[in-house]
Amino acid sequence: MNVPIATYRIQFNPGFMFDSAAEILSYLKKLGISHIYASPILKTVKGSQHGYDVVDPTGINPELGGIEKFNLLIEKLKECNLAWIQDIVPNHMAYNSQNLYLMDVLEKGTHSKYRDYFDIEWDHPYENLHDRVLAPFLGEYYGTCLDRTDIQLNFRKGGFFFSYGEYAFPLRIEDYDWVMKLDLSNLEQKAGKQSKDFSEFFEIAREFEKLADLQDLSGYDRRVTQLKRTLDDLYQRSETLRDYISEILKRLNGIKDQPATLNEMDALLARQNFRFSFWKVGNEELNYRRFFTVNELISMRIEDREVFNFIHAFIFKLVQEQKIAGLRIDHLDGLYSPLEYLCNLKAAIADTYIVAEKILDLFEELPAEMAMQGTTGYDFLNFINGIFVVRNNEKKFNRIYSLFIGQHTSYKDLVIQKKRLFMGTRMAGEIDNLAHILKKILGASRYGRDITIYGLKRGIVEMFTHFPVYRTYMVPGNLSKRDEIYIKQASAQAKNNQPGLVNELDLIQRILFLYYGAETPEPERQEWVQFTKRFQQLSGALMAKGAEDTTFYIYNRLLSLNEVGGNPSVFGISLKDFHEFNERRLQQWPHSMSSTATHDTKRGEDARARLNVLSEIPKEWEVVLKEFTKLNKSFKKTFKGSFASEKNDEYLIYQTLLGAYPFLEEEILNFKQRMKTYIIKAIREAKVHTAWIKPDTVYEDACVNFIDGILDPGRSPEFLKVFIPFQKKIAFYGIFNSLSQVLLKIACPGIPDIYQGSDLWDFNLVDPDNRRPVDFKKRKYFLQEIKAKEKDLPGLIKELFAHKEDGRVKLFTVYRSLKARNEFKELFQSGQYISLEVKGEYQNNIIAFARRYNNDCCIAVAPRFLSTIVTEGEFSLGHSIWQDTAISLPDGFPVVWKNIITDQSLKREKSISIGEVLDVFPVALLVSGG
Repeated sequence: MNVPIATYRIQFNPGFMFDSAAEILSYLKKLGISHIYASPILKTVKGSQHGYDVVDPTGINPELGGIEKFNLLIEKLKECNLAWIQDIVPNHMAYNSQNLYLMDVLEKGTHSKYRDYFDIEWDHPYENLHDRVLAPFLGEYYGTCLDRTDIQLNFRKGGFFFSYGEYAFPLRIEDYDWVMKLDLSNLEQKAGKQSKDFSEFFEIAREFEKLADLQDLSGYDRRVTQLKRTLDDLYQRSETLRDYISEILKRLNGIKDQPATLNEMDALLARQNFRFSFWKVGNEELNYRRFFTVNELISMRIEDREVFNFIHAFIFKLVQEQKIAGLRIDHLDGLYSPLEYLCNLKAAIADTYIVAEKILDLFEELPAEMAMQGTTGYDFLNFINGIFVVRNNEKKFNRIYSLFIGQHTSYKDLVIQKKRLFMGTRMAGEIDNLAHILKKILGASRYGRDITIYGLKRGIVEMFTHFPVYRTYMVPGNLSKRDEIYIKQASAQAKNNQPGLVNELDLIQRILFLYYGAETPEPERQEWVQFTKRFQQLSGALMAKGAEDTTFYIYNRLLSLNEVGGNPSVFGISLKDFHEFNERRLQQWPHSMSSTATHDTKRGEDARARLNVLSEIPKEWEVVLKEFTKLNKSFKKTFKGSFASEKNDEYLIYQTLLGAYPFLEEEILNFKQRMKTYIIKAIREAKVHTAWIKPDTVYEDACVNFIDGILDPGRSPEFLKVFIPFQKKIAFYGIFNSLSQVLLKIACPGIPDIYQGSDLWDFNLVDPDNRRPVDFKKRKYFLQEIKAKEKDLPGLIKELFAHKEDGRVKLFTVYRSLKARNEFKELFQSGQYISLEVKGEYQNNIIAFARRYNNDCCIAVAPRFLSTIVTEGEFSLGHSIWQDTAISLPDGFPVVWKNIITDQSLKREKSISIGEVLDVFPVALLVSGG
């Protein structure tokens, strides 16, 4: 297995193609990267900026350069001795006319070989969704759109299509003969019954009619293609026929605001294999599984082996050709059976490095039975971030936050509230579908026959509301105690909250535990399994939408804690918990990724590092907050009896400014626009005063104008006079948090991942801000300069800190640390993890651990909470700062050490003075080889 030394995440899009990646390979190799970690590269909806809206999994996206450019890139990759990890999307595809497989289903219905590839409930209990898939893309109610003639039937190469805005869905094949014969007497009159065009056209229509009796699917496909091609050829050469079809379409498309002229179109649409509807209908009546609440992404039945092979065939081919060395699985928890999926994956590509996007609660452990190397690293991100938060200041922060916003806010209660909001509005259709499956199961039992569909919906909602983790993995033969505990916990809390639902909740729990009994017939057992798996599929989406995508924008106590996989109610992590986490990781998942920024994180890694400084200085934070709000009151607008932005959003704005404010003056103008874009997204995600579904532009404009005003030197000089010095102080200490974070990521168990651009300062905001173009020319130049000057490390380090704002000092830390990781590969991939005792006055300010493998050993030393040790502008270097603080060395440890960051050597037996190892650079990586 090709286990990475370090990965570098690249976001491909039409603005950054394979040719662009080829230009940075030598830079990444010199930096110490072993593997490119690529965003999805298969064919997507045109113009996709992220690659997760796949329309064809059988080929490379031509907008990135196609297969030819990809192959050239792989050749250059191998020349640089680099490898490739590919992000793949097994859960869903785009619900889009460019998805020809889905269009084949909509056109051919039961005759399509792809009909069961998509996760569609064809046998839905609602009559108007029976044997049809909902298409919730209309901007208004269906009747309104039809009366306005927004829905049109057109003919173009490929056949008849219904169009609505950007959407174009095919006419079902069974209706071709009806449409073609709609006014046949008119064509006969114009062309003449004996004309060749008329005869051929009439014969084509008859052949379409005969297709219904054709059972052979491959023969059906060939015949449809042939008939459509013949029809198109006839259309192109016959002006009479073109006029006739134009008149038919004109008749069917009707006259705007004359409903009677649209009756035929309405009847025709009612016969299609899809049902156009107002987009909001998808939230309440839905018969296909979506990715979260995104109507435009339709899920796949990846549990079906034929579908599994179809989705993965091309990727597996690239693996077998040794073009791809590893896979990253997107949205693992959305799959019907993740454990089975991973086993199938392993069976197909046994010796391939595999990690998956899997969100864990802060202290939740990854199920040991998952056949992969680990996760994409959100668990690591939250543990490493947490150790830079001063836990003892939690009560002070609670008080500051509550006083500022004028109320006490419970994170747990907010998550419960927002989960309920989503189930009642955006995911009511999914809850309804689950309830119908459950009703069918219980209808077979005398103990459940009297349970109403309404009671079942309420019971399901209560279980989801109190579910403590993203999902469980209960399947026949794998009824883990871990998952039983989670389900019992949710059930107990649900009963406590709704005692009137005890019977419903007991039955739901029994089914989730798959306690169907030996007497239960196999078909009924399968229904139990179906409910359990569907329940588990949905629980993760609800947690993500209720917590990460909503509550994280409302509970703003300390924004650095509001990160994917995190729990903002946990104010920091103890060093003991951090060390234990790393020890478990090494034993169970040594090759799991270690991430500090991804395309899904809520803010850049260095913005979090800055915000963590606030936890060190609560008194000062409280003082400046009062000053900020006092100085900025004039920029608030009256909104529904109060001020906008309201206090909680104002609190979010101030923290965001502190975390993301640029070092360089020339970036401030662009930053102002980025902040305004960000605040719109943040307050819409919060869904308190505005939302994506129903934007309140008055409130949004007030927030944008607030940012405009307070960041304008001409209008708000007094605020900036207070803000800028405080922000610079936060930024100064944030630098050292960042350098410590970098070192720890590279030295800890796991595979360090660097998100594109974060090799320099990363003050990005949430996507799409974090997908902005990266200036790789600057990074290449900086690294060349560092390498050219590293013969004089003391002089180089002095220069780096003199210009610390440009980010070279971070790049230097990455480069030198990865140099050790490459030189001592086994040490960092497999070496024992040993937490080291620190003694002395500032023992709580040092994070220290060792890695040991055979005769090789290293020690990582990283400081924290520096605002309590040095004044702003003073570097935390030397004995005068650290005094008696020292690391105690265990018996049998090496005596001679070399600091890989500074090239300094030292010889120590029982202890190592922090002042000695941190006398030139603020972090240290000591290595003793042999």
